[in-house]
Amino acid sequence: MECLLEPSLVANVGSPVEGTLAQVLVDRGADVRKGQVVARLNSSVEAATVVLRQAQEAYGQRKVMRNEELFKKDLISASDKDELETQTRLAGLERKQQQEVLALRTITSPINGVVVERYLAPGDHVAQEKILKLVQIDPLYVEVIAPVELFGAIRTGMTGQVRLDPMMSGSYSAKVTVVDRVIDAASGTFGVRLELRNPGNKIPAGMRCNVKFVS
Repeated sequence: MECLLEPSLVANVGSPVEGTLAQVLVDRGADVRKGQVVARLNSSVEAATVVLRQAQEAYGQRKVMRNEELFKKDLISASDKDELETQTRLAGLERKQQQEVLALRTITSPINGVVVERYLAPGDHVAQEKILKLVQIDPLYVEVIAPVELFGAIRTGMTGQVRLDPMMSGSYSAKVTVVDRVIDAASGTFGVRLELRNPGNKIPAGMRCNVKFVS
């Protein structure tokens, strides 16, 4: 039975914030890991703001320590002491907020996969645009259009032996994960999906194949 190998996930990667691209660290064909940095926006202003907030927080903490001694000697009031401590806590919260804003300008891969398209380059403005297209091909999905006569005979959990086009010889074992519950009346067919392990991304997506189901 004929089949087609497709990626198990497709991810269009953009930026959650607007800005100018400073770096795109991967190109088409590159393998990427989940969490890997793939691009960065210009962040000089945000980085400087974080440094400023850190300095303000550190200064506030030093004042709190000094004023603690003054309070013990009754040289400042409790309200003055409380006001300074509150200001220092607020400075810490502002520092954390700015660090989060800065982190949003570093773009990471959401999946383990392969870069199939790079849309933008350093210097390009990013708003809603896609920067990269990534696909996950471990595992691969083996998509099959089966005749209605086999409905009920193919079940989830079954094994299928997948043979690829002659350019990649060999047989691979895959597991049935999806059997459509709706039959296409016009063609008298239904969809079946198998999951095929693909360590090292050695088998490319997009290949045609044949599958034989094993009960």
